[in-house]
Formats: sequence, C-alpha cells, structure tokens
Amino acid sequence: MKFVVSSTLLLSHLQTIGRVINSKNSMAILDNFLFSLDGNMLTITASDQETTMTTTIGLIEAEGKGVFAVSAKILLDPLKELPEQPLTFLINDDNLEITLNYQNGKYNFVGVNGDEYPQRTPLAESATRFTMPAQVLLNGISHTLFATADDELRPVMNGVCMDIHKEDMFFVASDGYILVRCKNTAVKTGMDSLVILPKKPANLLKNILPKESGDIEVAFDEKSACFKLANFVLTCRLIEGRYPNYMSVIPQNNSNRLVIDRVLFISVLRRISVFSDPASSLVRLDLSPNRLEVSAQYSDFSTSANESITCNYSGDTMSIGFSANYLIEILNNLNSQEVIVDLADPGRAGIILPMENEADEDLLMLLMPMMLKD
Repeated sequence: MKFVVSSTLLLSHLQTIGRVINSKNSMAILDNFLFSLDGNMLTITASDQETTMTTTIGLIEAEGKGVFAVSAKILLDPLKELPEQPLTFLINDDNLEITLNYQNGKYNFVGVNGDEYPQRTPLAESATRFTMPAQVLLNGISHTLFATADDELRPVMNGVCMDIHKEDMFFVASDGYILVRCKNTAVKTGMDSLVILPKKPANLLKNILPKESGDIEVAFDEKSACFKLANFVLTCRLIEGRYPNYMSVIPQNNSNRLVIDRVLFISVLRRISVFSDPASSLVRLDLSPNRLEVSAQYSDFSTSANESITCNYSGDTMSIGFSANYLIEILNNLNSQEVIVDLADPGRAGIILPMENEADEDLLMLLMPMMLKD
C-alpha cells in the first residue's frame, strides 16, 4: 500500500480523534489509530471501546487497499514538528513495515494488524434518527457540561441528558448542587425520547462542533448513540438508567428578583470569597431594595470581608447563603451582560437566568443555597 497526504490535514484530523484514546487502555491495540485505505480515501479510527471516533481524509494519491494500525504517539509527536508538506506512506503488506517519507527525511516503524482492532456493534435497525443544527447541539452541551457530576453511586448524573419532545428539546445536567436546563425550540423531531450522553463524548463534541455548519445526523438505540458530522462520526455508549425529574426541583412563584451586571457580580464574589472558609466558599447575600451586600468570614483565621453594590432588587429584605465557587461557575457560563436571580426564600434554590437568551433558546440555571450560621 502507498498513499500521499497533506501533513497539516493529517495532523489536524489525528489530533481531533486522538482525544478519544485513553492514557492507559485495557487492550494494547487501543493505543493505536486504525487506518483503512480504500481508493483515494483514508479512514482513520480511534477508540476506547466505549467511545469511537472516525474521520475520512481525501488523499493526494493512493495505491492498494488494506487495513493497519499505527501507534498514536509515534505518529502524533513527530507530525507536530513538521511544516506543511506532502507525506508519503509506504506500507509493506506482508510485515506491515511502514516508511514515512517527508521533504528532508523519513521515519521507519512497524504497524499492527488492523484485524485485531475491536469493531463497534452497529446501531439497531429500529434506532431513532433525526437531524439537528450543529449550533443547537453545541449550545446545549456547552451550557450544561460543566454541571455534570462525578458520582459513582448515581451514574445517570454523570452525563448530559437530552430530553427530546415533539416540538422542542431540553439539555439538562446536574451535580446535586447546580442544575442547568437549556430548552431549544428550533429542533422539532415529532417524537418523545430521552438519552443520557456521557461526559467524554460530550466533551469531544464540544471540541469539534465549533467547526461545523449546517445540520448533523443523530441516531440512537437503547445502548448507543451516533453523531454524523461533515468530516467525523462519533459513536458512544449511552448511560443507562432513569434521569431524575428535573422539573420538580425548580421553584415556582419566586417573588424576589435581583437584576445585576454579570461581570461586576463575578468580580465582587471573587474578592469577597478570598475571606470565606475554603472548605465551603460560603458567601452571604443580604438583599434589600436596590442594594446587595456580599460578605464572607473565616472564623478560624479571624478574617472577614463585605462589599455593597447598588443594584436592581425588588422583593422582601432577605439573607441567603451560596457557595461562591458554584455561583461564579454559573455566571461564567452565561453570556448575557446582565443576569436575573430569582429567589423564593433563603431555604429554596436560587434561579439564575440570562437577561437575554439566544434565538430559540430558554436557559435556566439553579443553585442550591447553603445554611447561614446566624
């Protein structure tokens, strides 16, 4: 076999799918990329058994046909140092000895029999299929991924829930302290279904979707999901189980509303949280008409701080405690210049909303309060 390919094109595709490969694998073959040469197209696969990503590259020229695997480290590390140029791969079909020729030199290494590479079970014929704009999936994952949990006892909380309805779709994630619900009305599948996307494939999609435009194909059955993009196909195992009823934990009839500049709020929280107990990062919010006071104290070291802000607040005078770290994380994942904080009482969750949503989108973030010591 022989093929010639652009070095930068090959590297960019290898780096993208290479994120699938674990640093330690149960099978040695999974330390490799699988190459499949057919005509003038090269298909490359990376997998960790749970998640598989495939990409196809057009070649400058090609001879022969076959399958072989190459160590990811052997390929990626040298290619990062090469400027743009054509690379010529010569593969001995008998012993899989590979020679990679470039402008001023060559590499010699040995491939692995590609037949040993594990193949994913295809989706069932009855799999659910629909298309959706790449931007919708990107926004849904980007808004929610940070709120996923790392909970061995409740694995369903460790992924992004895609709650699909006939006329809209909800992306949901929660770690028990934060809950994010992103509703999008641009996707009308005409069906009702729910899947839980694990954190790793969600992260992979978040990295590659910004380069996509137009629609992508989504398919899933009871155990697996497949996302077909322009140049990549990602297949992953879904998290099995029943996702909690997230709508039931969102407080209704919140009569107290704070409207505040997002960046200003983040700055104040960062300053004041330095003086909070590092174990909890508890900050106290004292709210009165058009005034917010943020305070914190760490009695072990006799440190405290407080800062007042003029803001738009309407409602009862009240005091409520939150984790500054969680609150800052939520605010950092909103894009609006101003945010709305809706509160019912000090014992119920606070709802944080962007003042302005993106088109067809309704974003809600919820944060559980912390008990104040006085």
